[in-house]
Amino acid sequence: MSQPNTFDIVILGAGSGGYACALRAAQLGLTVALIEKAEVGGTCLHRGCIPTKALLHAGEVADQTRESEQFGVKADLVGIDMAGVNAYKDGVVARLYKGLQGLLKQPSITHVAGSGKLVAKDTVEVDGKRYTGRNIVLATGSYSRSLPGLEIDGRRVIASEHALRLDHVPASAIVLGGGVIGCEFASAWKSFGVDVTIVEALPRLVAAEDEEISKQVERAFRKRGIAFKTGKPFEKVEHTENGVRATIAGGETIEAELLLVAVGRGPTTQDLGYEQQGITLDRGFVITNERLHTGVGNIYAVGDIVPGLQLAHRGFQQGIFVAEEIAGKNPAVIDENGIPRVTYSDPEVASVGITEAKAKEQYGADKVSTYNYNLGGNGKSQILKTAGFIKLVRVNDGPVVGVHMVGARVGELIGEAQLIFNWEAYPDEVAQLVHAHPTQNEALGEAHLALAGKPLHAHA
Repeated sequence: MSQPNTFDIVILGAGSGGYACALRAAQLGLTVALIEKAEVGGTCLHRGCIPTKALLHAGEVADQTRESEQFGVKADLVGIDMAGVNAYKDGVVARLYKGLQGLLKQPSITHVAGSGKLVAKDTVEVDGKRYTGRNIVLATGSYSRSLPGLEIDGRRVIASEHALRLDHVPASAIVLGGGVIGCEFASAWKSFGVDVTIVEALPRLVAAEDEEISKQVERAFRKRGIAFKTGKPFEKVEHTENGVRATIAGGETIEAELLLVAVGRGPTTQDLGYEQQGITLDRGFVITNERLHTGVGNIYAVGDIVPGLQLAHRGFQQGIFVAEEIAGKNPAVIDENGIPRVTYSDPEVASVGITEAKAKEQYGADKVSTYNYNLGGNGKSQILKTAGFIKLVRVNDGPVVGVHMVGARVGELIGEAQLIFNWEAYPDEVAQLVHAHPTQNEALGEAHLALAGKPLHAHA
């Protein structure tokens, strides 16, 4: 007979990693306590992926209206109604939230609302009540980081969650950080008519991507009128009568109505009892082995608190992995390089695998070859009037180890790209597969045809 409040798994946090773990565990016949202090769905659903992509889509509609005449359609952009944009965005979130709540209403899942703390190797306490798990899964997610001495006030110096709740279109904005979050907000705001400047300490925008991809994004941003200053660390911000004044390396100042701090996300692990139970933290991140076990008791960790890519779909997959691991299914270890990455700016960036530089470092410069297929040769891309390319990185006489794409809608091509990488496909194997015409997906096929030595609409 099981003790009351004893479960097969107690999960602390119901974001992408936590709720996926709960759903998969329930499928496998395990009992679950799912503890969440805010709303199930976490950052991704409520303050991250979903609302930002809705904002970007509204921006795309604005741009299409503004530029409609080049397609022979006469239309005028009267303006951006932020209340309307927010209603659309919030409607998307609400529908998905309702669906997720429905999925979690299962006899074997007990949803516990409240702040949990790890008080023993097998116990989480919530508001004085204890929940014991034969296994514990830590899935407490991340928060918007700032820089030392830079205080986020939620009004003039804001983080992404505040940016998603703006009730007006600012006249101008400084975006501190040129990574995924910074580039996405800069892109959406520019589409809304905001005068945007990105400040990035690293030498290029989207610095985690292949260098050639960064260059193309920078070219496109210049063309769109998005200003950016790379290799320029931020020094300080002061409030002015009408907004903020930021000082960057070299003493240069930039004034704007708002400063968005987009310098990445930190792990939410402080004061949750992790270290007291012997769990190893490194700069706040929970250290695990490749099977996501912490080395303490039966405690696992998933999602943004585990060092690596902070992506909802990574947390989601890790949650499924841990549920299967606990159920004795012995799932295959997740290859971090095989996790696809997408930046939903205009142009979009999508990649999987390793960059050219990393491949040369790993295999030797003489063992690696690359091919760039320009989207100018792709019919659908011409119809969409987008510029960009697909870059393939391969080991000579071996598989494709990196697919890097930039251009409108390339995020939709990443599904096949991640199969190519994860199934260790050779270029000639992909070359024999039929890609529908006219689609941008054909560009993936053409790039592999060229790399296999039989280019049709491209030069070898």
